[in-house]
Amino acid sequence: MAKQQQEGSVLEAKRSKTAPPPLYTVLLLNDDFTPMEFVVLVLQRFFSMNREQAMQIMLKVHIEGRGVCGVYPRDVAATKVEQVAIFARENQHPLACVMEEN
Repeated sequence: MAKQQQEGSVLEAKRSKTAPPPLYTVLLLNDDFTPMEFVVLVLQRFFSMNREQAMQIMLKVHIEGRGVCGVYPRDVAATKVEQVAIFARENQHPLACVMEEN
């Protein structure tokens, strides 16, 4: 009876492990029409970069065709992509901003 009571009273604690939400990389894509200075402005305004950081990313976009602006949770990344798209459209530039899941 002691054995039966011992087995019945042992409860295994099951902890559900929730994975952190997936992160998304926000990228700017090169085009032949958007001025470099506008790209720098976008990086400073929407990604809180100083001028030097923005210049480095802008040159990466210009030379390699794409540059990383930051890594964010999905909702934040989607918001930033939309903000950049609206700002580019308002200023009549075809600058493309996209997000990719890490």
